[in-house]
This record gives sequence, C-alpha cells and structure tokens, in this order.
Amino acid sequence: MPYSSAEIEALSGIDQLLAIMAALRTPDTGCPWDLEQTFETIAPYTIEEAYEVADAIERKDMVELRSELGDLMFQVVFYSQMASETGEFVFNDVVAGISEKMIRRHPHVFGNADHRDADAQTVAWEEIKAAERAASSSNQQSKPTGALDGVANALPAVIRAEKLQKRAARVGFDWPNAKNVLEKLDEEVDEVKTAIDSGVRDDIEDEIGDLMFVLVNLCRKTGIDPEKALKRANGKFVRRFEGMESIARERDQDFGALALDEQEALWQEVKRRTRG
Repeated sequence: MPYSSAEIEALSGIDQLLAIMAALRTPDTGCPWDLEQTFETIAPYTIEEAYEVADAIERKDMVELRSELGDLMFQVVFYSQMASETGEFVFNDVVAGISEKMIRRHPHVFGNADHRDADAQTVAWEEIKAAERAASSSNQQSKPTGALDGVANALPAVIRAEKLQKRAARVGFDWPNAKNVLEKLDEEVDEVKTAIDSGVRDDIEDEIGDLMFVLVNLCRKTGIDPEKALKRANGKFVRRFEGMESIARERDQDFGALALDEQEALWQEVKRRTRG
C-alpha cells in the first residue's frame, strides 16, 4: 500500500482522496472490486453520478448535493488513478489541463479582451472552442474540421440533437422561425403514418427518429429546453395517472380491470380536478 492507514488519516482534502484511491487500487491489498474496474466499466457510473448531482440540484437538497458532488469527484480521481498506472497522466495533469483551458477561454477575465456582455461572451466562447478543435485536428493530421465536430456521440440523444442543431445554425443551416418547423413537423407526422402503414420496422424507427429530431428543433426555436419540457410532461403524467388510481381505489374499483374508455373517463376527471 502506498500509504499506511495512519498516514491516510493524517492527510486532508484532495491529497487524502488521492491516497485512498491509490490504496483501493493497490494489488494484493486493495479492494477486489476497484482493482478489476476499467475506464469502460466505470463510465456508466460517471453518467449516473452526474444525473444524481442534477437531481439533488432540482430538489434543492444542498446536503445531498454535497454528497453527490463528492461521488462525482471520486469518478475523476478513479480515472486519474487508472491512467497513472499505465503512465498516461495523473490527477494533477487533469487539473492543469482544465485550468489552462479556463484561462484560455476567458480572455475577458484573464486577458485583454472585452466581452463583458453575456451574449458576446457566448459567441467568443464558441469561437475559441472552434479554434481549439481546428488546432487539435491539425495536430492530429486528421480530416478537415467541420461545424459538427466535437459533439460527443455518447451524449443522451435529445441533448446531442440540440447541440447538433445549434452547431448547424451557427453556419446558417436553420429554419427562419418556429412556424417553418411546425410545417416540417406536419410533414414528418405524415411520413410516420406512411411508415406505420408499410409495417417495415426500420422505416418506422427512421421516421419516428426524424419526428423527434424536428420536435427538438421546435423546442430550440421557441426557446424551450427539450429535456426540461419532457421531464415536466413526465411529472404531469405521473400525477394524473396516480390520480386515476386514487379515484379508482376510492370507488373500490380495480383500475387494471377497467376498460380503456373507463380509464380515459378517469383521466378526464383528474384533468378537471387538477385544472381547478
């Protein structure tokens, strides 16, 4: 073990956490579960922890947020420890990299640029990121950079769709207004209907995907966060569904045994009650 238990307890802050992680990954004396992990096996946990951070923020639970931020930080430490074992990089390299990036991307704070306006800073930020992508592409002697480069494939589909659309819009590939998107939405609905009539699963999936992509665009053009809108719809559905179940219990009815039109009647009743 790189450090004894007493030595670890004597440390504090990030030094203590790094020492704990090193101990967990020490062959023979470390934790069997931690020792068998790889970058690939840890990645899903990182995504889960990020969502748990977002959930604590949404619930305004600061005690839980502190805990979840610690869990998320531990993911970074875990990756850094695994990378150090193969000589790729160490935790301080990660810190140095993000520090350098933040200084470079905020010339209005750390340099002579003047972008105090939030909108102007957003434009400048994207220009700096584009320059970084171009430099990275040149250094790697890869294909020429494009407007959509750097939008991670692993992003949730709705988030990635919105990012792709924003990138395309910055080079002029965009509908003028929401009305044009609605017209495209009608077109996509007709194509979904045709695909369903055909019975070809791949065509149905393809057309429904197009429909969802246009819906994300409609959200973007109307200034609505698509993820937030869907979460709101999910919450509304849960409340109304639980309301239906509650009414059925009040009437000594088995909700699952009701006919669809009876369930629909309960749905409409819940909507009337909640509307008031």
